[in-house]
Amino acid sequence: MTDTSAKSLAHLPLPLFAAPMGLGGLGLAWREAAMLLGAPRLVGEVILALAAMVWLVVASLHLLRLFRHPEALKGDLRHPVRAAFAGAITIGMMLLAAAALPYAPVAANWLWLVAVVVHLVIGVWTVRGLINAPREAATLTPPLLIPLVGNILAPVIGAKLGWLALSWMLFGIGALLWMMIQPILLWRIVVGPPLPERLRPTLVILLAPPAVGSVALTNLMGGSNPASLIIFGLAVFVAMVLVSLVKAFAKVPYAVSWWAYTFPSAAFAIACFKAAHDLGAAWMAPLLWLVLLAATAIITVVSLCTLRAAARGHLLQPE
Repeated sequence: MTDTSAKSLAHLPLPLFAAPMGLGGLGLAWREAAMLLGAPRLVGEVILALAAMVWLVVASLHLLRLFRHPEALKGDLRHPVRAAFAGAITIGMMLLAAAALPYAPVAANWLWLVAVVVHLVIGVWTVRGLINAPREAATLTPPLLIPLVGNILAPVIGAKLGWLALSWMLFGIGALLWMMIQPILLWRIVVGPPLPERLRPTLVILLAPPAVGSVALTNLMGGSNPASLIIFGLAVFVAMVLVSLVKAFAKVPYAVSWWAYTFPSAAFAIACFKAAHDLGAAWMAPLLWLVLLAATAIITVVSLCTLRAAARGHLLQPE
């Protein structure tokens, strides 16, 4: 690698860790579709394998970046918006644990435990930073939900691994932080200042907590229940609001922030599958296919645009 390319590696975006999140979520959605709708199981497994490869590539590049440009990575971790994507590293690991569970349960168990511990450390570090260095309203953006509310994802896998008590505690952390942080974010979005255009896609992150929360409660309680359906109802409402904003999203030129469209879309698809399965609503099959194919189309478009940006070197340029 030449010195020029080494210098450009300093600009590799930390938010790129959202890519394996989106792909992993989509793979799990297709795995659910295989069980409920008879979709080809191979599709989900291939996407999950791709998610694992993307996570390894992005992690390797950032590890190289750490050795060659430590100050650049430290700058990301001090940045009021980009720092939140440190939580995407461990969320990606949780999704990879879910992917590996049917094939290597012991490895999945250890991967999940490591991800949980590191994610908790990132959450503590994030809250500590908020307390020690209060931020201006303009720096409060939806990605802040990733390192804090990300704990709500852990029980989705932990319940299947048998860590019920720990999973309930993690769900409590994620749910309570969601209840505390989201009102602040909504206040900032409503009162202003407005989100910069390139951060507008991050509004879709608001869909992730209720979608993932409903799935987590379903797994923890062995099926749909009043609490999971209440949260699922909120997810449906948020999804409807976001769909009404499609024209505004379509005007945003490509940026790495487009990956904010992906994981919440996949998580919502999984939540729909869970609710439909437990309620026995066979008539929902066409709607479930529509949600799954919409999530697949979104993630395919974002992936292709990212590959094009990478080929042109745009991912290694200053923001």
